[in-house]
Amino acid sequence: MKRYAVMLSLLVAAVAVAATTTAVPSAAAAQGRQRPTASAAWSATAVAQSASAADRAHRANLDRPVIAIGRFTPADEGGDASTYDPALVPVGAQAAVAAYTWPFGTTTVLAVTGLVPRRTYGAHVHVNSCGADPADAGPHVQFVEDPVQPSTDPRYANPRNEIWLDFRTDANGVGYAVSAVYWPITAKAAGSVVIHEHRTSRGRGHAGMAGARLACLTVPFDQAR
Repeated sequence: MKRYAVMLSLLVAAVAVAATTTAVPSAAAAQGRQRPTASAAWSATAVAQSASAADRAHRANLDRPVIAIGRFTPADEGGDASTYDPALVPVGAQAAVAAYTWPFGTTTVLAVTGLVPRRTYGAHVHVNSCGADPADAGPHVQFVEDPVQPSTDPRYANPRNEIWLDFRTDANGVGYAVSAVYWPITAKAAGSVVIHEHRTSRGRGHAGMAGARLACLTVPFDQAR
């Protein structure tokens, strides 16, 4: 019961942080700040097209976050929150995600409890929902997609072109992360947040890599469409 109360508190905090860090920058700001890559495809046309589509579809939902909360169960049970490594993400641990999207950006918050204390984990938004196999979640969501997969090029695999939610747990196994990117998650296919073995790498040839997939939480990002 205590752990459930902690998770509810974290979820409330996640929604509050997402709401207060969400702002609607101008088109010029969206083009000039936090670009996904140094050279690839962040043109005024690309921004305008994705923003226009998002604006038409989502203007009524700007104040309503996408929220997912789950208690991790064994992967073979087929739930929305699956653990693939109970030693590092125990059965019964919990995670919550809150995501706000607007035409020029997305703020995503991840909160967890019940994990291994004082340990660093990687986490990212992935394209598919969770499945019994860790690979079912597919690759990371990328606004500008790397033509070479799996993507390990830091021009594409970086926290501006992807949504990274790395965190470190405290003495009670509680962790928290926030991502803010200048593109709408609703412009891409997205279905889950995957927790990984270690902090995400940034170097060429291994950028975006964070070790084994430990657990997965299905997140209905498509509800904001």
